[in-house]
Amino acid sequence: MPTPIILDCDPGHDDALAILLAAANPAIDLLAITTVAGNQTLARTTLNARRICSAAGITDVPIAEGRAEPLSGNASAVGAEIGGVEVHGESGLDGPRFGEPTVELSTVDAITLTREILLSHEEPVTLVPTGPLTNIAVLLRDHPEVKPHIARIVLMGGAAGLGNATPAAEFNIYCDPEAAELVFTSGLPITMCGLDITHLALATQEVCDRIAAIGSPLAELCVELLTFFASTYKAIWGFPAPPLHDPVAVARLIDPAVVTTVPAAVAIELTGEHTRGATVVDFHGVTGRPVNAEVATTLDVPSFWDLIVSAIAELS
Repeated sequence: MPTPIILDCDPGHDDALAILLAAANPAIDLLAITTVAGNQTLARTTLNARRICSAAGITDVPIAEGRAEPLSGNASAVGAEIGGVEVHGESGLDGPRFGEPTVELSTVDAITLTREILLSHEEPVTLVPTGPLTNIAVLLRDHPEVKPHIARIVLMGGAAGLGNATPAAEFNIYCDPEAAELVFTSGLPITMCGLDITHLALATQEVCDRIAAIGSPLAELCVELLTFFASTYKAIWGFPAPPLHDPVAVARLIDPAVVTTVPAAVAIELTGEHTRGATVVDFHGVTGRPVNAEVATTLDVPSFWDLIVSAIAELS
C-alpha cells in the first residue's frame, strides 16, 4: 500500500522536484502540500507550489498556506533575508517562465488542513517537511491530539557536519531553530536527511541530459530549474553541480534502501553565538542523551536519480 504523506515545503528548486517525486511515485499517496516561509517569503513559496503543480498537471492535491515567520516572530530569520534569494532567485523558483497557475489555494490554512487530514485519515500519516519546521512545530504545540495520528516525520534538514546557512547550521534548521527543537523533542519517530547525504545528490550534466531526453515541456522546465540552480551553487559554494536536497526525504519513504540511516541523539543549538541552528548529532552515545532520530548516512545516488527521472517522465 502507498504511504500517505503531507509534504510541507518552501519551493525552492529542490522542493519543486520533491513535489514531482511525491506526486508521481506509486509508493506515495500525496494527501496535501503545505507551504512555509523559507527559501522565499510565504507568498512566493505558496505561488511556487501552485506553479509547479499547474505545470505538472497535479490538480487533485490541496495546497494550503502556512506560517509566514518563525516561532521567534523574527521575520528576518527566514530565507528571503538570510540568503535564500541568492540561491533560488527573486521568485524563489528562478529559471523557467511560468504562466499563471491554474491550481487554486485551499480555503483553510496549512495547520488546519493538516490537522483535519490527520484526524480523519484511516491510518497514520507521515509528515515530510522540506523547509523550516515552523508549521510542524505549531501543529504539535497547538494540537497535541494529532500526535497519535502521525506515523513519523521524515525531514530534510540539519547536518552531522558542516552547515550551509552558517558554518555550523543547515538552512532549514537555522531559519527556525526553536521550531526544530520542538519537533526533535516531540517524542515522535523522526528521520533526518541532512546535508551530509543530500550533498551527494548532484544534478550533473548527465542527469540533466537524461531529463531532457524525456522530451516534454515538464522535462524542459525541470532542466531550466536545474540550470539556474547550478549557476547559483557554483557561484556561492563552487559546486560542480547543484545538490537536490529535498527529494532525498521523499526517496527515503519510497525505498529505504536508497537512503540508509542509523539511530542517533540529535540536539538543536539555540543560543550559541556562532552555532545557533546547528544540529548536534551524537552517533556514539557519548553525551548520554536518548536517541531521538534516525539520521541518514548513505545515499544510493544512481537509484535516487532513477526515481527522479521516472517521476518526471510519469508526469509528462
